[in-house]
Amino acid sequence: MAAKNNGGVATKRVSRTRNDLPADTRKEMIELLNQSLADCIDLETQTKQAHWNVRGPSFWGLHKLFDEINEAVEAYVDLIAERAAQLGGTVLGTARVAAERSRLPEYPHDIKDGMAHVTALSEALSTFGRAAREAIDTADEAEDKDTADVFTEISRGIDQWLWFVEAHVQADK
Repeated sequence: MAAKNNGGVATKRVSRTRNDLPADTRKEMIELLNQSLADCIDLETQTKQAHWNVRGPSFWGLHKLFDEINEAVEAYVDLIAERAAQLGGTVLGTARVAAERSRLPEYPHDIKDGMAHVTALSEALSTFGRAAREAIDTADEAEDKDTADVFTEISRGIDQWLWFVEAHVQADK
């Protein structure tokens, strides 16, 4: 039997599993994970947008940095999706679902300058990092320490990438 989630996408109910988390907890965590997955897929494509379109004096360094961030975010996508599947959920990981559900700000398509990409990507990383920390709290409150741990790992990584990106505009004067 199908049910509609708040993104308008039909999903199956939570599958049977021997995972000992209560079904209601698993259902809540699957929804949390799918929302985060949409955001993370959007973040992944935004890092590639920056990687492909960056220009200017810092081109090479930023081009390489944005590609490294993309690789890390791709791993976060997989981590989030696989946790939802482990809990018996249907993973909602298509580009169309991500576009419909992402809470990240739209990435500007008309920028080329390296520092403009630094600003735009900093905003996306910051927004995603804040959501990851909120997800840690939500998972902790639901007593799902494993999902909280997934988001803790992601939050630590995103904070590091944000630091690397923002360092390009934070020089002491």
